[in-house]
Amino acid sequence: MPDLQKLQQYMILVDQLVEVTEKEDIAECARLLAMNVAHYKRRYGELPLEDHLSMIVTDDINDEQAELVIDGMETLVGMLGTVIEDVEKVEH
Repeated sequence: MPDLQKLQQYMILVDQLVEVTEKEDIAECARLLAMNVAHYKRRYGELPLEDHLSMIVTDDINDEQAELVIDGMETLVGMLGTVIEDVEKVEH
């Protein structure tokens, strides 16, 4: 059973990080995530993203889909955190 509270916390954290992150840093995060998706595609084949897009905008998802969304939000938070941390290192 997925921890939907964890999903909610990740969603809130992503929103908070996006608010304090510069546009260029969000673009860098998107580039890094795109590289991860491209790596997966080359290694394992095409991702069926069309099937997964509806999971993000609906509350009607099964346990497996919820776990996938939680993993995705965790990855996004980690990537945003990495980009923000790298920017702070450069600035100091």
